[in-house]
This record gives sequence, C-alpha cells and structure tokens, in this order.
Amino acid sequence: MSSGGSGGLVGMETLLPVGDVELCVDTVGSPGDIPLLLIGITAASWDDEFVGRLAGRFVIRYDLRDSGRSTTVDPDAPGYTLRDLVADAVGVLDGLGVERAHVAGIGTGGFIAQLLALDHPARVASLVLIGTRPVAPGPVDDDLPEHSPAIMGHFGSAPPVDWSDQTSILDGAVATARVFSGSPRFDAAEARAHAARILDRCGPHPASARNGLMGTVFAKLDCTPRWRERLPQITAPALVVHGAADPFFPVGNAEALAAEIPGATLLVLDGVGAELPGRAHGQVAAAVLAHTAP
Repeated sequence: MSSGGSGGLVGMETLLPVGDVELCVDTVGSPGDIPLLLIGITAASWDDEFVGRLAGRFVIRYDLRDSGRSTTVDPDAPGYTLRDLVADAVGVLDGLGVERAHVAGIGTGGFIAQLLALDHPARVASLVLIGTRPVAPGPVDDDLPEHSPAIMGHFGSAPPVDWSDQTSILDGAVATARVFSGSPRFDAAEARAHAARILDRCGPHPASARNGLMGTVFAKLDCTPRWRERLPQITAPALVVHGAADPFFPVGNAEALAAEIPGATLLVLDGVGAELPGRAHGQVAAAVLAHTAP
C-alpha cells in the first residue's frame, strides 16, 4: 500500500485481490469515518477537489477491471459481464473490511451502483446516482430521451484521435467534453486537466486510454437482464443528481430514476451537462454529505 491519489490528494492506494483480478483502490480519510464508495470508470473519474470536500467520509475510489491501474486484459473484448463488475464492487468492500457503505455512481458507474443496491441491499446504506440512466447501453425505452443530435453529430464528424499520442488524446477528450457539457460555461483547461489525470492512470494496452476516458467497455459488456423494472425494490435512500443540460443522458432519464426509486430525491444542476465540473463541486458535495449523514 502506498501514499498517493489520482491527482494530488493524499490518500492510500493499493492493488486489492478481488476474485481473478487485482483492482487498484484509492482511499482517503480514516477507516473509522463513514464509508463512501465512489464508482466511476477509474478513481480519477472523481476529481480530488471534489473528494476533498467530503470531510468525515472514508472515501473509496477504484479503477474498474480493464481500466486504470487495475488488471487489464482486453477492454475491447471483455470476458465478463456487468454483474461481474457489481461483484467486484462487493469485493472492494470485503477487501477493506467494510460491511455497509454509502454508494455513489457516476455515468456508467451508476449502472453498477443501481445493481449493487438491488442485488446486495444489506451492503448499501444509501445511494447517489449522478448523470446516469435506468437502462444499459443501446436503444432506450420509448419514454426515455436518447442522446441528443449534438452528441450523435459529434461522434459522426469528430476528427480521429491517435490513441498512441498524448496530445491527440487530450485534444480529442476536450472536444468531446465540450459537447458533453452542453454549456457555454465550459472550461477547456479544467476538462483537459481532468482528462490528463485519467490518462495518467491508463496502462499500455492500446484500448486502455479510450476505455478510461470514454467507458467504451460498457458497449461490449453483456448487461442483461434488465433492471429498470426492479427499481421500486430499492430500499436504500436515494439521491439522483443530474445536469439540466446533459445531452448524453438527457435529464428525463434522471426524472425516471427518481420517480421509480421509492422516496428518491432529485437534484437538477442548472447549466451543467454530462459532467461534474468544478463549479458544481460545492453544491454536489454538500448534497452528498447531507444524504450520507448519520
């Protein structure tokens, strides 16, 4: 175990054996604090500045398998399912000796968080879902808004990225982040720094950076069976956080989540897209702290 973090915040990082893989886990705070498991693609999906605002919490971040510093075999051909990633999350808690934690998932990490609350309810004290939706990648249900035309147009016309060249990768990441932000308040320097922190964790596999930055493995995963119809079974108190300007998972997805999870609270962030920008850190961290208070 070593001191470190995903961009300057002092924490403890270790490779934790979980099943047939090793997952790189980063913790910040005291194990005696309230445990809060953050699920993204990599530990760096959650900015250090945001984590630093979560005082009084034992914050656990980790790299999913096939991302960051965790075991990577082939992100383009994952030999596991979405449910295996849920089992990995349980394994992280087991490895740290945490019986029950508050759980937050961002983007596709929200799929894992939802299923963790459904399949392992005793392990989830509360649930925070940020910028996610109640169905897996692919065609959405008729009542859910799909990716905006701006998103589809970007992926259809964006210049190709040279995934072997750091400058090209970061330029492409900023261009994508600009469209995902859906906001004139987009901060290109902040987006580049965020992408650089994720890139810094990526390994030598040709698909590692692409997966770390874009979560491309989720398009390859077997995510069946569906879980939306089970959302009313969630017993953990839930907070749904979503950007009003999100063009990737438009806000109707969050409204559906909040409506279908019993007692869920919906927090819509004005002027925020498919992102968790620095200008929203204070508001979201305060909401998370209130939601996870004893």
